[in-house]
Amino acid sequence: MLVLINADPDAIGCALAVKRLLWRHAAQVTIARINHIKRPDNLALIRLLKAPIVHIETIQKENFNRFVLVDSQPNHHPIFSQFEFNAVIDHHPQTTFQAPFSDIRPHYGAASSILTEYIKSAKIIPPTKIATALFYGIKTDTGNFERQAQFEDMRAFQYMFKYVNIHMVRKIESAELSIDFLKYYVIALQTMRLRNHRIFVHLGSVMNPDVCVSIADFFLRIHSVSWSIVSGVYQEELVVIFRNDGLQRDAGNLAKKAFGKFGSAGGHKSVARAQVVLSNIEPAINISETKEVIQWIMESIENCCKRKVN
Repeated sequence: MLVLINADPDAIGCALAVKRLLWRHAAQVTIARINHIKRPDNLALIRLLKAPIVHIETIQKENFNRFVLVDSQPNHHPIFSQFEFNAVIDHHPQTTFQAPFSDIRPHYGAASSILTEYIKSAKIIPPTKIATALFYGIKTDTGNFERQAQFEDMRAFQYMFKYVNIHMVRKIESAELSIDFLKYYVIALQTMRLRNHRIFVHLGSVMNPDVCVSIADFFLRIHSVSWSIVSGVYQEELVVIFRNDGLQRDAGNLAKKAFGKFGSAGGHKSVARAQVVLSNIEPAINISETKEVIQWIMESIENCCKRKVN
């Protein structure tokens, strides 16, 4: 059996929980990620948990007869669409797909909360590493319960706490930056534009989209900023990361309205992402001109705001 993920803390926790649930029910369970992990905290999570996760390029699809997708849905990424999933478990807004089993709960703040309920219902005492992964997945996807979260997320968080290695969690959380990321902070400070309490930044080509996430989170800490929109070019796509204070318009809807026609876009009220295929916006926009890219992003978002996207 193959469990596929776009690896982040929530997805990693879910995948490890699925593997534990299928113990003695499947001859072998392999966890494969579609992305390259660069964020220091995610690398620390995998290293400290010794999580057995391989890259999709290292496996052969024909060696598996069952496929599970967690913390995502089949049309969230072109690679996922190549598989016929037997089960899909997710907390993002429902999209159209076919699977014999699906459990989509968009009102939950984290998919790890769903898997915690599975573990609890199966009367499995979670091993420390799995409990830590699920606990951290809930913690990160709810932004320490500052983003979308429900009673079910808090209940799952509380349940896992007694099985967690809290020292490991603190070690993971302290691994926030790498030397390679620092140059992008310089670029961000040099190129940022502030308008109507919104900060816009374009980083140019990035080594990994996670650096956009890190910088978007950083700028949202400024007291006068209610929106942080950070973009970068990665693998023939313009990745746009949205963060807001949770008091404004729905970031997921805004991302979809502004950029959905150029690629994939969506998310939650305070966190969202758009992945714009470069060929869909060139040559109308010179992607090598930072000011031009920022201006296009600003205008696309502000035009949607004028139409009162909620």
